[in-house]
Amino acid sequence: MMRPPALATALFIATLLVATPPRGAAAQDAQSFIRTLGTEAIQVLGPGVPEQQRLARFRELFSEDFNLPEIGRFVLGRYWRTATPEEQQEFLRLFQEYIVRAYSARLGQYAGQPFRVMGERPDGDQTIVTSQVVGQSGEPIALDWHLTQTASGYKITDVYVGGVSMAVTERDEFAAVIQRNGGVSGLLAQLRQKLAAS
Repeated sequence: MMRPPALATALFIATLLVATPPRGAAAQDAQSFIRTLGTEAIQVLGPGVPEQQRLARFRELFSEDFNLPEIGRFVLGRYWRTATPEEQQEFLRLFQEYIVRAYSARLGQYAGQPFRVMGERPDGDQTIVTSQVVGQSGEPIALDWHLTQTASGYKITDVYVGGVSMAVTERDEFAAVIQRNGGVSGLLAQLRQKLAAS
């Protein structure tokens, strides 16, 4: 059975801070983009939000604000090239829902915590926005958001939490599942089973 990623809590902290940007967000600079998303998320993803509404909101933000095709190709790594087009499309669909189901239940633990954007720096064709959120222990947790500029505005391609990549963590987890279960079809079967059970 597939277990949650080792850094599930870290991914939660990163993704809970994101919400759909207002119209005109494409014109924002990178820091304003992340600051706006974090502020909105704190308001709408608090513990009082019903579960189904939280799931719908998380599903919406993930599909709109994350570069799902790029993340999916990276997460599957070399297995993306061996997957059929049908398997690739099914993986992207299941991957999105897996993230939504796995992490949205914990959003209330972190919503409302202090969130600050610290700065930004270029990194090749990406922009990295650095930020902090205060965890329940009272200690600040560093979040580095990797953004690419698209025709529709910024898209998130990765989040580093305490220096650890969300995308790399997921890639390692899924690679282990693929190796144990005989290929991408085995991963898809595990994802279907896990989603059906939840």
